[in-house]
Amino acid sequence: MPVTEAVSTTEREPVAYELAYHVLPTVAEGEVDSVIADLKQSITKAGGQIFDEEDADRFELAYEIEKYLEGRYRRFSSAYFGWMRFRLNPTALAAVVEEVETHKSILRSLTIRLTKAEEAAPFRFHEALADTKVRTIIADEEVVEGAAEVEGEVVDAVVEETDVKAE
Repeated sequence: MPVTEAVSTTEREPVAYELAYHVLPTVAEGEVDSVIADLKQSITKAGGQIFDEEDADRFELAYEIEKYLEGRYRRFSSAYFGWMRFRLNPTALAAVVEEVETHKSILRSLTIRLTKAEEAAPFRFHEALADTKVRTIIADEEVVEGAAEVEGEVVDAVVEETDVKAE
């Protein structure tokens, strides 16, 4: 069988992808769902099938992202982040990526092809943020057995773990 035929037979099978996206923070919280619906429509219109997703939630970015909007560059330090996983024919992927990148409410996006292992074990970003633990150290002035020395002073350190909920 010629190589071109071998490649074309595998290209017809849907492949698993993940689309991660940042929605502009200037979008009203109630309108974020309509932006996500537009992304889903782009995927289904191209023949894709969405099989998993994490809803977009607002959080602070690690660094500012600049985007050209309304005739000037604007900087954003927060965004709504979410992702969706879908199966799609690889030949239709370029049209979906172009439509997502040109969407006026998307700050940034990334589409990757998933391996079988990645497909089986999705990472839930917002759940991981909610499970973050903070260690608070409370120092007593009384010297007791097992105390530690901190900056020349001997203190008894008591460590408490506290659950922190994402805002």
